[in-house]
Amino acid sequence: MTKTVAKIFWPLGVAMAALMMALVLSGCQSISLLRVEGAGANASAEQHLAAIRKGAGLSPLAPDGQLEAAARQQAELMAAAGRMKHTTGRGKDFLTRVRGNGVETAAAENIAYGRFGLDGLFKAWVNSPGHRRNMLDPRFTRFGLASAKGEGDRRYWALIVAR
Repeated sequence: MTKTVAKIFWPLGVAMAALMMALVLSGCQSISLLRVEGAGANASAEQHLAAIRKGAGLSPLAPDGQLEAAARQQAELMAAAGRMKHTTGRGKDFLTRVRGNGVETAAAENIAYGRFGLDGLFKAWVNSPGHRRNMLDPRFTRFGLASAKGEGDRRYWALIVAR
């Protein structure tokens, strides 16, 4: 009887854990309809970040092409893999990606996936202590944000902040 109950409820538990992760940082899919956006999103992202940092008495972050390239690479890798992870395999961990894009200073990364735009994205990050800490780190002066769209209206996001 116990094995039968486990067979029935274990997948439910896995599904609930996946749903909770999706609610915290949002949803995921594959590369079949991959579309990447970069600099066009940065004007609004710059406003979101400026408001978040102003509330903490910090100066705004400036958009940066090198950081955007590293963020775009991360968003594409996550969309291609169909999952959200900081380490995407093939030697593409965070440090390798930022160094490979010419970033030699302190840096941090926020990632997310789901069916939301910039408002929902930054709201989720502000409400997450670790993500909020990255955006409010006083050492950081610049940022790069990119997204990759998978199937449907789900999007993978990567924000990199650095000195």
